[in-house]
Amino acid sequence: MAHQAHRPHDKLFRTVFGDPAEAADLLRGYLPEPLAAELRWSSLTLQDATFVDEQLRCSESDLLFAIERSADDPPGWLYVLLDHQSRPDQWVPFRLLKYCCRIWDRERRLHPRERGLRPIIPLVFYQGRGRWRHATELAELFAVSVRTWPWVPRFTHLLIDQSLVGPDDVRGTLQSRIVQLMMMAPFRHRKEALRRVVQLLAELLPTRDRDAVRTFVMYLLATQDRDTALTFGEDLRKATPEPGGDLMTYAEELIAEGLEKGRQEGELRGQVDTIEKLVQAGVQWSVIESATGLDR
Repeated sequence: MAHQAHRPHDKLFRTVFGDPAEAADLLRGYLPEPLAAELRWSSLTLQDATFVDEQLRCSESDLLFAIERSADDPPGWLYVLLDHQSRPDQWVPFRLLKYCCRIWDRERRLHPRERGLRPIIPLVFYQGRGRWRHATELAELFAVSVRTWPWVPRFTHLLIDQSLVGPDDVRGTLQSRIVQLMMMAPFRHRKEALRRVVQLLAELLPTRDRDAVRTFVMYLLATQDRDTALTFGEDLRKATPEPGGDLMTYAEELIAEGLEKGRQEGELRGQVDTIEKLVQAGVQWSVIESATGLDR
């Protein structure tokens, strides 16, 4: 639709999984069981930093957590990269290694007296349309004949391929499942994913505040068309019990305001396109002013 929120995937991802409790619940269920059992999830602590290349922040988001293995070990890092491109990218391991190096650079600046580097567990959370078919090992980007050279870096990442997950298979807390389903809907299973979102939001609305409602609604408006947004609002009204009435009304108001803003922005863009074409055609500005009602 015409109206697009600024980096909607990043906003949704950070709002929910920036909460260590939500992140721990999600990641503990997806990491390999031996690794998940080895980590002290109660120690998970979000770091205020991002390492993604500026030009890629519309298609990637990241969260860095400190986490301990045991009470006697210094904390390591758990680095989560959300890849919300529509299709998998073979260069993700290369970029991920760059981001890990930036984490270590930050660590050395903040703690110059530490003798070594803390280990990083790199995890890619992929939400695109096509199945992830690329290697997770950096060496696979090199020619076969040199992959065993000692000068080729040994680096790999964990992968959560959400393209293999259906709406009924999403794991996590109520809020975590809503986020995963909403990020799923732009790429696949749209009707079923949003139907499940309606059901889960009906449970969540009586217990959450306006900020949470706004985050979910703004993401919907940024990633779905007008008819889908209207249908979603109607279905949510039918499914929401009375205890969530005030927040339901707020959600409806946000949808209406967002759709109206999108309409106005669409009309403005259409008018600007028309003016540009008239200027390119050599039409005098006085004629353009008279035709459009605009002035300089």
